[in-house]
Amino acid sequence: MRRYILTRAGHALAVTVFVVTLVFVLQQLAPGDPLWAIGDLRMSAAQRDELRAAWGYDQPVWRQYFIWAGNFLTGDMGWSHGQSAHVSDILAAAIPNTLLLMVPGVLLGVTFGVLIGTWQGTNRKRLGARIVDKITLALVSMPDFVVVLFVLMVFAFKLRLAPTGNQSVMHDSLSWPGRVADTAAHMVLPVLTLAVLVGAALSRYHRIAIESVMHEDFIRTARSKGAAERRVVYVHALRNALGPVITISGLLLPTMFTGAVFIEKIFSWKGIGYVLISAVQGHDYFVVQAIVVIGTIVVAFGAAASDVVAALVNPRLTLEA
Repeated sequence: MRRYILTRAGHALAVTVFVVTLVFVLQQLAPGDPLWAIGDLRMSAAQRDELRAAWGYDQPVWRQYFIWAGNFLTGDMGWSHGQSAHVSDILAAAIPNTLLLMVPGVLLGVTFGVLIGTWQGTNRKRLGARIVDKITLALVSMPDFVVVLFVLMVFAFKLRLAPTGNQSVMHDSLSWPGRVADTAAHMVLPVLTLAVLVGAALSRYHRIAIESVMHEDFIRTARSKGAAERRVVYVHALRNALGPVITISGLLLPTMFTGAVFIEKIFSWKGIGYVLISAVQGHDYFVVQAIVVIGTIVVAFGAAASDVVAALVNPRLTLEA
């Protein structure tokens, strides 16, 4: 097991180094330089060249890479020229908002996906299961932003069942219970939207896993011993079908980090996803780089961790380093 863990961690580290290098190269190939985020300040060419030299943007590409990577390892993610702030400070302000939205959304989505997938997998011949299957297929097939826009238009604008955005304009003037209630009210639609998107995708993988497991010999053995059907499904079958769920849940970690970009932007929820789109629109390259790199680290090591957890949950999996 130790060798397996070290191997997975090594693979994750190699992927991270490759993506970090690729992100830097792509940034160098992009038009302009990080000073574009400042906008048109009516600077002369000489003034712009002076600024580029002061920030080191006139250095050879290889030297810029090692300086940037070295600074990143020490926690210095660069300077946002567009917002005149350290990138680390910008992300530190946005990450709590993303976690506040993503943690309950992903947890609800995973729970929803497992329950629906288990029910579908054990009732596949029922009309209700077939209808739910078509609904989840439609949700998975549609682009995320279409689903988000539909929820926003219907439930926020037409029915006015819940507000959008991080908080109301009167948030700071409320008492602390009022601020908690205000934030919770604004969380309802984006959290439920994320939960539906995650759950719909996850349920389809889990349904297939449950259907496959239900034909295994150990299921027939458990039934022959007189085990109740509920115990057969939720103890024997469910444990052995959780592998895909755990793996996919590990890959959902970047969703928690980037905040399901469309959800944050459309619902005006000022988290990492909102910051990312604003940075792309404003040519704020260092902010984009930092978010992509951190997201890559979360994806690579999250996937490695989910592989290890899946192997621990299902002892039948072969551990090959």
